[in-house]
Amino acid sequence: MSALLDGLSWVCLLAGGAFCVVGAVGMLRMPDLFTRMHAASVVDTLGAGLILFGLLLQAPSWQVGAKLAVIMVLLVFTSPAATHALAKAAVARGLKPQLDKTGDESSSS
Repeated sequence: MSALLDGLSWVCLLAGGAFCVVGAVGMLRMPDLFTRMHAASVVDTLGAGLILFGLLLQAPSWQVGAKLAVIMVLLVFTSPAATHALAKAAVARGLKPQLDKTGDESSSS
């Protein structure tokens, strides 16, 4: 049972790390603020969630597991809320999403 738990924990930790790396690459490759926020919030929330779940499987006591679970719940609720607030602030400042390479919104066909 311990080997199965260790294996599942390693799978979660490696998958979470891979998602975090993909999110970082996405932030570098995306063209504007809104797509960068999407890459950061969705992929990194999943990556951090998988890392925390992998750590939860290795928790030595229920107190440590409960703390990791609270961190996971807070992350799941605060990351989308922070991304939404950042997007609202960008729209309020007049920033518009880039729809194509030229930035012309009328040539979407």
